[in-house]
Amino acid sequence: MQRPFAALLALTVATGCAVGSGAVVQGAGLDDLLKLREGPGLEHAIIIGLPDGTRLTRQKCVPNNGRVWCRVFLTDKPSVSGYVSAEYLAHR
Repeated sequence: MQRPFAALLALTVATGCAVGSGAVVQGAGLDDLLKLREGPGLEHAIIIGLPDGTRLTRQKCVPNNGRVWCRVFLTDKPSVSGYVSAEYLAHR
């Protein structure tokens, strides 16, 4: 099994990464923000920074360069959407 696929499978099983599932930003830190990006990877432009506790609705998750990225939108403002690293999402 390829590593990115294995990581995506593990994430799906561990966190219930279902389309439309709720998530919350966790682990960005008190003095930092999770970057919401235009695409799934560090090379994509930053749309906005999200503090811990931000409620998101998770869409599909995809592997890219050894990380898993999830398409999300802000639960309270669905018009704001992009990609975040799955390692900073907690199931809610």
